[in-house]
Amino acid sequence: MMTKVFVPTLDHLKKAYAVSSQATQITPLLESRFLAEQTGAARVFVKPESLQWAGSFKVRGAYWRLKQLSPEEAKRGVVAYSSGNFAQGLAAAGQALGIPVTIVMPIDAPAAKRDATAGYGAKVVLTDHGDRAREEVAAERARQIAGEENLALLHPFDDPEIVAGQAGTGLEALEQLAVKDASADLLFCSIGGGGLIGGVALAFHYLSPNTAIYGVEPEGFNGMGTSIDHGAIETMPLGGKSICDGLMARKPGEAPFAAMSQAGMRGVTVNDASVRRAMKTAFERLKLVLEPSGAASLAALLDGKIDVAGKTVLVVATGGNVSFNDFMKHTADA
Repeated sequence: MMTKVFVPTLDHLKKAYAVSSQATQITPLLESRFLAEQTGAARVFVKPESLQWAGSFKVRGAYWRLKQLSPEEAKRGVVAYSSGNFAQGLAAAGQALGIPVTIVMPIDAPAAKRDATAGYGAKVVLTDHGDRAREEVAAERARQIAGEENLALLHPFDDPEIVAGQAGTGLEALEQLAVKDASADLLFCSIGGGGLIGGVALAFHYLSPNTAIYGVEPEGFNGMGTSIDHGAIETMPLGGKSICDGLMARKPGEAPFAAMSQAGMRGVTVNDASVRRAMKTAFERLKLVLEPSGAASLAALLDGKIDVAGKTVLVVATGGNVSFNDFMKHTADA
């Protein structure tokens, strides 16, 4: 039986946003007439967190989480595991705060993400997972390093403070929607372990409760959607493949699951072909470079599985950390 997990209050989310915004930039809220025409929606807004520092929303939660360390913990440093975007966000936050960061990354994480993480001053340790789930092997190595080097062990998504920090994306979007005299009927947001959608869903739950939240996951990695449907955390089987390297967690974290259970969510899945088309559409129509994981939410909108006719839609495009060669490879046949 899962122990009760702290779910951040609205005041907690606002406090985290006030702090994290000292180290982040406001990402724009783009309105697309093209997407509205293509989908039948009344209005479509896209929030490109791909334009955030370190190329994704992750720096929001990472900075807030590092600010919660004791002076002694901050001096010794932290260790975490990540396939890429949390690695870069945490490394950038650590660099800004002068906190040493060690990141354990799967050996098959994109080279561009590994290089960027090291570029922010983090120590990168690679793990070879073989036939095992890559996040499990990386997590084991991170725990080992934490014990050996007396470092604070941080989780990339299963932490109420990470959830609170990532909520800044939602709070910021709500402020921007209000300026445009709009409110979202539907929101599409991708899910890996659930840290982002946990925070964003809470922000909308508190401030825009009529917004329907759609969590987007790759086929074969829909752990959050399955868990929400069944009322308990479930682990997806090994063997799935996806170009969305940042969304390949086999099960959601307890903290994001608790947040989503309170805020409410409907699950939707996308396949690689849809993601490739979304990446191409974002580039050609929105002038945005999105990595596969960052384009999954847009793919869900364009797939047409969810009826958005006459509705106002918000799409959170979560990241843009993709090399030129990989971007061209993914979109060549889209």
